[in-house]
Amino acid sequence: MFVVEDRGGAVALMVASLLFLGTWPALLTLLERRGRLPQHTYLDYSVTNLLAAAVIAIIFGQFGETRPGMPSFFTQLTQDNWPSVLFAMAGGIALSIGNLISQYAWAFVGLSVTNIICSSLAVVLGTTMNYFLDGRINRAEILFPGVACFLVAIFLSSAVHSSNAKDEEDKLSMSGFRNAFEHYQSEFSSRDLPLMSRGIELSSDVADQGVKLLPNQEELENGEEDDFDTGTAEFIVQVEKRRSIKVFGSSRWLGLGMVLLAGVCFSLFSPAINLATNDQWRTLRDDVPHLTVYTAFFYFSVSCFAVGIGLNARLLYRPVAGVPPSTIGAYAGDWNGRHWALLAGLLCGFGNGFQFMGGQAAGYAAADAVQVILSLGSYQLSNALPLVSTFWGVILFGEYRRSSRRTYLLLGCMLSMFIVAVVLLMASAAHRKTG
Repeated sequence: MFVVEDRGGAVALMVASLLFLGTWPALLTLLERRGRLPQHTYLDYSVTNLLAAAVIAIIFGQFGETRPGMPSFFTQLTQDNWPSVLFAMAGGIALSIGNLISQYAWAFVGLSVTNIICSSLAVVLGTTMNYFLDGRINRAEILFPGVACFLVAIFLSSAVHSSNAKDEEDKLSMSGFRNAFEHYQSEFSSRDLPLMSRGIELSSDVADQGVKLLPNQEELENGEEDDFDTGTAEFIVQVEKRRSIKVFGSSRWLGLGMVLLAGVCFSLFSPAINLATNDQWRTLRDDVPHLTVYTAFFYFSVSCFAVGIGLNARLLYRPVAGVPPSTIGAYAGDWNGRHWALLAGLLCGFGNGFQFMGGQAAGYAAADAVQVILSLGSYQLSNALPLVSTFWGVILFGEYRRSSRRTYLLLGCMLSMFIVAVVLLMASAAHRKTG
């Protein structure tokens, strides 16, 4: 059995976890923006996510030397350790529901804001629970100021989303989409304030001509492959017409509500894994060893798979968020982008697995927040994966392009506060004794 004990190995695992967990949401978002049904994507994702867990459990948890109190993976499958197994499966259920909700939240709010809020809320709630479960091994005088910074980042993220949504509404209103999208009629009754005075950059055609009526619906459908400048009203409408989750006309608070619910779910899965592997509540008999991270992660992923398959099979026939219905047969024949969905499941599965493998070497209260162990004394950084997702959101999807100066200022404050919180969580980490 492979056990992480040296700092170099922990660093490598957590860096890989950071990159994988920060990248897979971008792949699912890319498919949704290209029109693939989220139910189809999540079903594919669930299959390879479970496959990754099985590979990790068999390769790292079965082969190699067996240590006292740390039996191999197959041995633990036959032991009377069901209380810990149930904790692990409860964590998988929470994560699966959170991932499912966030898949829709990415469409409404965007990658950057969704992952910042979800990760920050998971830290605020999950870190507090793990701090007490871990016997307070992390330094509270540094840990909880970092938690407070994450809380501030949540409010800044909400402000960024609201400001950016207002910018997009202004672009569409001034670009002649008032008649095409009726919900903008009631929200913009006055046109006497020029958008350029708000710092919003329009496309060159709109800037030169004042108001440019975009092509009608038939022209847009016939020219869907046209490329418009990122961030312009033309680009916004092009994305809306292609994507599978329709967001026009929805309340901006709907997306934030979905994000908050997903964040609560994410805050529960790490404490559940902590309880499964460390048995702080003493639910196991004295002669039964604790679950290893490999066994816990396997059961965790099995419940993730069951919930993901079950809920999305239902959503095929009873979809939400304006997504068209589908069938099992249509899903089986949908190969458009399937390789990206399968890759996303592998990235998430290996990312979570590497996170837990690294977490066995340090307190979960910091590992839950971070996804990176620093080589300086096995200290951990906090959930830094949203910084990777923000990079993909800005570079790949053009989030916040041509937005107002106010939005850019709030975005900078949000990311700065998040980075400060990451540093504080790194400084608070402590080493978990193994064996």
